[in-house]
Amino acid sequence: MNLPQSRRKFVARLLATGGTCLALAVGINAQVQTESTTTQGQPTQQVSVERGEVVVVHGNDLVVKMDDGSIRHIPNVPESARVTVNNQQLGIHDLKPGMKLQRTITTTSTPKIITTVQTVTGKVWNISPPTSVILTLEDGTNQSFKIPKGQKFNIEGQMVDAWGLKKGMKVTATKIVEVPETEIAQQRKLTGSMPPPPSAPPADTPMLIVASAPAAPAPAAAKSEVASASLPKTGSQLTLIGLLGLALMGASFGMRFLRNA
Repeated sequence: MNLPQSRRKFVARLLATGGTCLALAVGINAQVQTESTTTQGQPTQQVSVERGEVVVVHGNDLVVKMDDGSIRHIPNVPESARVTVNNQQLGIHDLKPGMKLQRTITTTSTPKIITTVQTVTGKVWNISPPTSVILTLEDGTNQSFKIPKGQKFNIEGQMVDAWGLKKGMKVTATKIVEVPETEIAQQRKLTGSMPPPPSAPPADTPMLIVASAPAAPAPAAAKSEVASASLPKTGSQLTLIGLLGLALMGASFGMRFLRNA
């Protein structure tokens, strides 16, 4: 593509300016050296255990009764969630009411101190004590720096503060920043157990048997009354006839005696 000569000069000037700015930025970054180190402390662990019993499983919603009696609703349990039961990995749809669940959370806290050391070397171009200083760096560029409270400068082996700086002095300043941090890592483990099977009744448990009871026998007194009211099996009508004949004969002799008198 052919460009007019004026346009080509403008593009070349723009590229040259961009290259200069890039070199200046690289030079400034090269003058300030930064080094960071991390020191770890002794980690501490905290273990918490939660236990509960599965009450309801509906889709991906889980309702658990905790050991303290509270009811916890866990909605939208992800399909990837797993619980270890009898060395098997079960998902949300494998849980059944009555299963015991236990979640163990191990929290590890590791204290850390991040130390950042920044070092800059240059000549004092302008000083505004005690807040800022402009240094001319080795590549000839000027850069402004804020002076931290209590900052010391090395002037030919002597340590001075911001008030001791003069224009043209070559100084080396070191800034040390320590930032404490705590790294926290958690490990979760979910285990469970199947509900126990229902217990069978003991072998010697008596069975309930329903039977009709026989009629109670009549009292002995009632039996004696019935027996006395009936004739003995050995009785006969001949004796009654004989007695009747004797009575008639007596009546006949009585009537005859009355006539003769």
